[in-house]
Amino acid sequence: MGLDIGPDSIKTFGEALDKTQTVIWNGPMGVFEFDKFAVGTETIAKKLAELSGKGVTTIIGGGDSVAAVEKVGLADKMSHISTGGGASLELLEGKPLPGVLALDDA
Repeated sequence: MGLDIGPDSIKTFGEALDKTQTVIWNGPMGVFEFDKFAVGTETIAKKLAELSGKGVTTIIGGGDSVAAVEKVGLADKMSHISTGGGASLELLEGKPLPGVLALDDA
């Protein structure tokens, strides 16, 4: 059972993140609710906050992801946060969302 990412994965993600201008994060890196499994999630959240400060667009989607950045105290450092994780991904995928379609009819 994978409960968190390890140092090698943290390094790999960090290197990849350094090369981007937009990050969409949907889903924590582990079971961040337990401190001993929160290292990966907290490290990535800190990295995203750092990048956001450098002008990278950081979008956090999904209730667990939002809870994770709030737990670390970095929600205000991100470009955008939304509890609509699955819906956000479907929107990016180009799928019609019933709530948005209803607005078109209003």
